[in-house]
Amino acid sequence: MDKIAILILAAGSASRMGKVKQLLSYKHTTLLGYTIEQALKTPADAIYCVLGAGAANIKNEIRQPVKTIFNPNWEQGMGSSIAVGIQEIEKAGFDYALITLADQPRIDAVFLTQLIGMAAVHKNTLIASDYGSKNGVPALFPKSFFDRLKTLDGDQGARQLLNSGNPKPLTLIAEDRVQDIDTPDDYSRLLKN
Repeated sequence: MDKIAILILAAGSASRMGKVKQLLSYKHTTLLGYTIEQALKTPADAIYCVLGAGAANIKNEIRQPVKTIFNPNWEQGMGSSIAVGIQEIEKAGFDYALITLADQPRIDAVFLTQLIGMAAVHKNTLIASDYGSKNGVPALFPKSFFDRLKTLDGDQGARQLLNSGNPKPLTLIAEDRVQDIDTPDDYSRLLKN
């Protein structure tokens, strides 16, 4: 059986939100807590969480069995968090990394499990979320992509890799699930729904 790790990116400073976004209340927990809960309901073998800004405070609030990774270069953006996380996942011998964000609370266990299920059928294939006009995360990367992911830096994350068409990823339609919570307005809209 292939071993799959989920990598939750939660290292940003949330400058547009003006406060620690990862710890904003959501349902009975926090934004990050909810993301971790959803990840734990999938058939993945392990959950990793990359922390950066406010790492100590955020780590203290995590109640679930996840491995945290500190990204000392978190200010360089999402790419550096992916690189640090993938190094750990590769060292631990995983075959796939499912990269997801701490601020997309509409991404649930069902969606993540569907991505994992696609990998069982389409071995060693890049699988991404279809946002409509582009592809994005959550995305499932086989280990053949780990070397490329470990060289990422800047704030683009894996966007270029998912949209270059080389190779063209298999996609799962994300529909209305893709809603980043970046500003106070985004957050109040989320709480109203």
